[in-house]
Amino acid sequence: MEPAGALPRSSSPSPEAAEPPGSPAVPAEEPPPAAAAAAQEARRRGPDRQGPAGRGARGGGRRAPGRRGGEPGGRAARRPRVTVDSSKAKTSLEALKISLRQLRWKEFPFGRRLPCDIYWHGVSFHDNDIFSGQVNKFPGMTEMVRKITLSRAVRTMQYLFPLEYNFYPRSWILPDESSFFEKEIRMMKDRDPSWKPTFIVKPDGGCQGDGIYLIKDPSDIRLTGGLQSRPAVVQEYICKPLLVDKLKFDIRLYVLLKSLDPLEIYIAKDGLSRFCTEPYQEPTLKNLHQVFMHLTNYSLNIHSGNFIHSDNVNTGSKRTFSSILCRLSSRGVDVKKVWSDIISLVIKTIIALTPELKVYYQSDIPAGKPGPTCFQILGFDILLMKNLKPMLLEVNANPSMRIEHEQELSPGVFENVPSPVDEEVKVAVIRDTLRLVDPQKKKQKDIQSQTLEHVSDTKEELLDAGPADRLEHDTNKNTEAGLPSLCLKQVFPKYAKQFNYLRLVDRVAALFIRFLGVKGTTKLGPTGFRTFIRNCKLSNSNFSMASVDILYIDITRRWNSMGIDHKESGMCWQAFVEAFFCLAQKKYKSLPLREQVASLIDFCEYHLAVLDEKRLVCGRGIAERRNALVTCQTDGLPLTPAAHTSLLNRVATASKLADYRNHQY
Repeated sequence: MEPAGALPRSSSPSPEAAEPPGSPAVPAEEPPPAAAAAAQEARRRGPDRQGPAGRGARGGGRRAPGRRGGEPGGRAARRPRVTVDSSKAKTSLEALKISLRQLRWKEFPFGRRLPCDIYWHGVSFHDNDIFSGQVNKFPGMTEMVRKITLSRAVRTMQYLFPLEYNFYPRSWILPDESSFFEKEIRMMKDRDPSWKPTFIVKPDGGCQGDGIYLIKDPSDIRLTGGLQSRPAVVQEYICKPLLVDKLKFDIRLYVLLKSLDPLEIYIAKDGLSRFCTEPYQEPTLKNLHQVFMHLTNYSLNIHSGNFIHSDNVNTGSKRTFSSILCRLSSRGVDVKKVWSDIISLVIKTIIALTPELKVYYQSDIPAGKPGPTCFQILGFDILLMKNLKPMLLEVNANPSMRIEHEQELSPGVFENVPSPVDEEVKVAVIRDTLRLVDPQKKKQKDIQSQTLEHVSDTKEELLDAGPADRLEHDTNKNTEAGLPSLCLKQVFPKYAKQFNYLRLVDRVAALFIRFLGVKGTTKLGPTGFRTFIRNCKLSNSNFSMASVDILYIDITRRWNSMGIDHKESGMCWQAFVEAFFCLAQKKYKSLPLREQVASLIDFCEYHLAVLDEKRLVCGRGIAERRNALVTCQTDGLPLTPAAHTSLLNRVATASKLADYRNHQY
């Protein structure tokens, strides 16, 4: 039985349904003779009777045939095709082209003068100037997932939720924390002389394994080129990874951040497993330099003589993650538990990134102003430990979407060869991302929500409509009938109840953004910080405004000395978080840090809500006084000049007071 308001189902299965999953879509079959006749009649009539207006004017309950009631071959009219600007797609271009052909969307490989529905960028949000539609990058995402910024974001969450965020290796930022790193390692070795750690050094802006190396002692950090010119993150190396065929491997999972507010996250049901090309041994001074044993980066191992290109997803140096799970399942491993842990890791990582990402977002797309909406595919690199616990290695803002690899035909002569493993995973991710952000679906949902009260009328029209009309509805409904089911699974807000308690720092970000003042900025000035303290009632006899200024100057100066974005002056987001934590510790000394921060957030939100209510009441009072004055004048009530002047003065004074408060706040 159809639900109320649903369109009637097609009486015969779609011709596309018989296609093999993932194959390019083929043209639809000819409609039945009755539909073809109706379509021919529609072409004959012309455009003057097109659309719902014609139907209403004629009053017959039928839809007037449109300008193009059918396409060549008698096919019924289809909805407008989604347009995609792929001029900046770069390395993902081939996979994108295949996806667009499967979806039958319109590609503009050289751009378009008119706006497109979707813009597909290869690097960042700023690849092109976009003012409408959707773009596949968030502003600030490239900066957010750099190794130092990611480490700081996760560390903030580790302070508040140490047990929940133990999936990220212990990290130190160089050069800012070089001395602290050395002291901490020395103390830990003194407490446990048997502890012989290994550390991995990763340049902040490095990619594809560039500049990564292993050390056994802090004194081994290479100073070539200077850490000031190339800062880095040093992490505790995971010495006991899970091995398959005696080889170390990592997992590249594709995660779609479909929306930032409200938060919406999808995870691809399959990913890639990238293997080292030499049998793994725990690190020693003798094998630290053997990158093909310790580093799983595809861009490094492809240069190994042992690298195996395979057309089979179950073998070779790059395989599907599902093939690894099948193998683990055959050994009795609870793969559902493994997936559950990975999903938890992904959601927690996104929650750690979103506060600062919102700061970047409001800078480029201020609230209340027209602009594009954003979505983005992220690449999560995850390592399974020997005990099957997933560990986050890094997050990539621009994961490679290439579906071919270079093969050397002769010395110095290369050609691109298709990679079936890459194509199987990556094309599905791009295609299904586009299906999820399809603007036509959104328009249909908006129309449906606006016409729910006219369900019965719609049913009558469909019953009265001719065969061509019904076929058009069926065609729109079955647009994706020939495509496989979505490879992307929603994990948030689906599991929001389990993770919402972690979103404390999101609320701190809302406070920071509220007091930024000037739209388009990412740093808080001294006036904005003082206003935050004053409006939230945080100053008192023990914490004067002079102390507020000292706190602002000290923290801001320290963070600016670390080289955090000197384009603007003021307090950056990380500095504000430190100041907020400091204020929480001052105000709630006896509580654990998490409760201190939560209590201060509640305190600030309460006072700001009271302030907003006062402004609202004040605004209503002024409006009521003005209305009363107008009513007195129109009703002809006797007002003496003195009373009239007094009333006008009170209205003017109240208005000035409101303007002054708004200016101050």
